[in-house]
Amino acid sequence: MHYLKSGLVLLAGLCLVSCKEKTSLAVSHIKAKQIAVAADIEEDPKITAFIQPYKEHIDKEMNSVLSFTPKTLSKNDGELNTAIGNMEADAVLEMATPIFQEREQKSIDAVLLNHGGIRSIISKGDITTKTAFNIMPFENELVIVGIKGKHLHAMFEYLAQNQTAHPLAGMQLILDKNGSIKSKKIQGKNLEDDRLYYIATNDYLMEGGDRMDFFKKKETATYIDYKLRNLFLDYFKKHDTINPLRDQRFIQE
Repeated sequence: MHYLKSGLVLLAGLCLVSCKEKTSLAVSHIKAKQIAVAADIEEDPKITAFIQPYKEHIDKEMNSVLSFTPKTLSKNDGELNTAIGNMEADAVLEMATPIFQEREQKSIDAVLLNHGGIRSIISKGDITTKTAFNIMPFENELVIVGIKGKHLHAMFEYLAQNQTAHPLAGMQLILDKNGSIKSKKIQGKNLEDDRLYYIATNDYLMEGGDRMDFFKKKETATYIDYKLRNLFLDYFKKHDTINPLRDQRFIQE
């Protein structure tokens, strides 16, 4: 029994020493080897066969036809407003307003998205699920910002100075020949400084993305669990033909 106790004490001591030594170990150097991924790498038939059913399912889903457009739509077809930008903003106003009214008993006054968020053209012909993913590959959420009219003067100043075809709906901005603001309206009316307006935008812009810092003056922010991509998908499904036009919502005389 004495020897057994001694053996146990010795074993415990060795364990403590060993554990202590392990905690003091540190990486002395790292070796790495670059493995290039090139087109001449042979496919593994087993892996290809395994993923093939999933690929076919995704391809079928992405290529499903939702709508049709008689012309190619590009964000570069206008200086201050474009057909594709107008379509996106109008889609937000149309699809999100009923949801906002039902949940909050309020209406969306206007929409402001960003020109850079349009990531692809919409080619003439069939509009598919893939089309929506191409024009909106991001996971941006729609959010309705409640902001006083006195802070929206800065929004119009931003648009006038930026002079970019950001998608707009529910508002109009007219510049004179010198680029100064001649007229600015929301829902056809002049701004009321003390009125709370509800502007639909995306979460990136609400946080000041693209230097839209005026959104930081918001008083409320309402998410309606609607990604912009899903909204566009629903809009395409709702309309069998998509044929937006450039108009007078943002112009320079």
